[in-house]
This record gives sequence, structure tokens and C-alpha cells, in this order.
Amino acid sequence: MKLRNLIKGLKVLKTHGDADTEISGICTDSRRVKEGDLFICYEGEKEDSHEYAAEACARGAAAIVCSRELGLDVPQAIVGDGRAAIAVIARNFYNFPDKKLKIIGITGTNGKTTTSYMLKSIFEADGNSCAVIGTLGIAYANKFVSPELTTPDPVFLFCLLDDMVKCGVKYVFMEVSAHALYFGKVDGIFFDAAIFTNLTQDHLDFFGDMKSYGESKKLLFSADRSRLAIINSDDEFGAELTKYRQDALTYGLENPADTFAIDLSEDVDGTSFVINISDELYDIRLNMPAIHNVYNALAAATCAHALGVSTEAIAEGLAVLKGVNGRLECVAVFRGARIFVDFAHTPDGLEKSLSCLKKLCDNRLYCLFGCGGNRDVTKRPIMGEIAGKYADFLIITSDNPRFEDPYDIISGIEEGVKRTNVAYVTISDREMATEYAVNLLKEGDILLVAGKGGETYQEIMGIKHSYNDNTVIKKIIGNII
Repeated sequence: MKLRNLIKGLKVLKTHGDADTEISGICTDSRRVKEGDLFICYEGEKEDSHEYAAEACARGAAAIVCSRELGLDVPQAIVGDGRAAIAVIARNFYNFPDKKLKIIGITGTNGKTTTSYMLKSIFEADGNSCAVIGTLGIAYANKFVSPELTTPDPVFLFCLLDDMVKCGVKYVFMEVSAHALYFGKVDGIFFDAAIFTNLTQDHLDFFGDMKSYGESKKLLFSADRSRLAIINSDDEFGAELTKYRQDALTYGLENPADTFAIDLSEDVDGTSFVINISDELYDIRLNMPAIHNVYNALAAATCAHALGVSTEAIAEGLAVLKGVNGRLECVAVFRGARIFVDFAHTPDGLEKSLSCLKKLCDNRLYCLFGCGGNRDVTKRPIMGEIAGKYADFLIITSDNPRFEDPYDIISGIEEGVKRTNVAYVTISDREMATEYAVNLLKEGDILLVAGKGGETYQEIMGIKHSYNDNTVIKKIIGNII
């Protein structure tokens, strides 16, 4: 493809060299540049890739898109914002694959992954070929790509969408993070539907405050970004969004909504309720406990119904979904006690999961959790206090300490725990902490292992070590038995 065709749609300030230069690929990492690639420069948070443009040329880059003039002997297109240019260029290069797919974007602090898998199950029950993109990875057409980011970077994202088209995929359910919206990773995509789950404390290390965090989420709901808007009417920020997007369809349990549930019945294996979608009633059974999963189901059902799926197919799709990896997942029954693994890594997520399990627990409720290093430190004591409020005993441990001392993180959690009367221990090694917790269990107990969910690593000092809560728990139980 010619350079001039790749930069269509960009505000190009100046060009140098031959705009008809043929481009065979696009790249943003100088270490991965191949002969004939277009290298896109941008200023990042920590590094400026303009400094690596010469290296990219040495590796064979045929042209450069940059934000300032570079004294290099290759064609250059100078744009105002290199990062913002990436999605436009990638979309052009892969010939607008998003236009050939039905793409549903899901944003919110919690619930994105579960909602995406509920949608996948519903639309497959209706006979469609589907894909999911999110925290658990990318799955479509018997292919699976391991996760790196919740929302992939634009070059990889549009490459994936192009392959999905070739594989006959019709519907794509994509988790869209606030960071992805802030950095323009999904720019150019017109979503067939945008779903908002909730807004609670997270990522304040990056966004600074809840208002800025919410404003990034809001970007997905502009009328020129999404055809349909599906919004949680019980969420405070969701209520604001419905004023911003007045044609939105709403769902909820407390405030008036287009879709809601009645006659809820919870047990440790799941939840039953009657769904009302625009006055159409149907019995629903979820194989997942907790009210927050009812909200996820309502979001998925509202979206599916608006896109033409029958209520029967919605009910079938929700019923056949056995659960979602690491999302309040019962991974073992040991000595008559149940062990759940959950991704709950925010104050709201932890409270929702613990409050649910507290109601369903016949004996003692144990909670094992930690907080990530080099992230929002203000949520650590909040999560500690929440855990102390609901659990009968806490095991505080590590969860991706990254470049922080695990004991500093644990100390931050303890500040909140000490505001309660709960008994607790601190064990920085997560596997040792898990073994300690499992050995405490008796008939009727529940253990919640929170924070990592389906993650397959523990990040320590820049190295991702192989680690999975589910695998570790099963190994421990096998050794004890």
C-alpha cells in the first residue's frame, strides 16, 4: 500500500520525500521493524520513539510518520500527534475490517469480561460466529491469543479484526479500557453497541481522580462512536451518561430501567430470576452466584435484544455458560468447603464478591488477597477495611508486587484491616499463603482467593513468573490428600 493511502484521514502538517513509497507493514517498535515497514513515532509516558527512528531505518523502514522533523533520508509524514495516528494508519492498512464486523464495546471498572462472555454465549446460541477480546485473551474461530492488555494496541487490534473477517466472524465483543479510550486505541471504530457496567475506584495512579477516569469512559458513548448505548441505570456515573446519551437503553435492579429482574433467588451454585426486557418476561438461570453477575446478565441481555436476538436465545445462552475463568469461579470443594477464585482487585469488586459469599456461607468465610505494586496506593487500606468487614479471617499476601516491596503493600492494606476487629495473618509468598488458607478449611467454610482471577503470572521486579491461583490450589489439595 502506498504511503499516501496510509495517511488518509490524518491531519498531516508536512511531508518529505515520495508519498507513493510502497509500504509492506506498519510498526511502532524499532526492534521489530522489517524491510519495507512504515515506522510510527510517538512520545510515550517514559520514552520517545523518535529517538529510535534511525534504528528503524537501519532495519529497513521505508518511511516514517513522526511528530517532528527528523534528519533521516526516508520519506516522512509529520503529524500533530503520532500516538493518535496509529489507529488511523492501522485501520487504513488493513482495509477497514471493523466495517465488515458487528463490534460491541464494553467499558466499566468491573464486569467487562463476564459480560463479554455472556454475550458470546448468547450470540452463539443464536447461531452466530463470535469473537471476544479482553483481559482473558482473544478467542475466535478455534484460535486463542494470550492476553497482554485488556484492549490490544491498534496495529495488533486491526490485524486481529482483519483475520476475524477472513475467518467468518460476525460479532466481536471487545473490552474497551479507559486507557484504550484515552490513548485513542479504538479510534475510527464505530461500535454497533457500547455497554457501560459501572464506575468505581481504580487506576487513580494514572487518571488522578474519578472525574478524569469517568471522562475517558464517556468517550465510548458519543453518538459518532456508537450506534446503541446500553447503560447501568443504578450506577451514579451511569445516570450521568443517560443524560449525555438520551437515547440509551438502560438496565438495573433499583432505578427505572428498560431491562430489569424480579424474583431473584441466590444459591452457592448460581442465581435464578425473571428478566423483564421491555415488558417481555422470561425465566433465567445463571450458573454464577452474586447480584453483580445479574447486572452483567442484564447488560448482555439488553444488548442482545436490541440487536435482534430472541429472548429464548438469550435465556439459552446464559444457561449454557458454566462460568468465566477466574470470575467468582468455584475451583474446588475441599473438606466440604468451597474455594472461589475471583479477579476482584478493586474495592467495589472485592466488596461485591465478599458480600455475596457471606450470605451463602454456612460457616466461616476466609479471604486471601493482596494489591498490585506501582498502582493506586489509596485503594489498599480501603480494600483492607472492606475485607475485614465481611470476612471472618484474612490472609494478606502478594499480588503482582512489580517493583515495590511486598511488605510495603501489605502494610498499606493492614491500615484498613486494623479499623476492623477481624483476625488476620500476613504471608508475602502467595503460594505459601494459599496453602495456609486451604489448611484452615472445614465443612461449610468458603475461601475467596481474590485479585488475580485467571491471570497466569506473578510480576516481580519486571519479571512475569508463571503463576495461576487455580493451578496452585489444585496442587495444594492434591498434596494434602
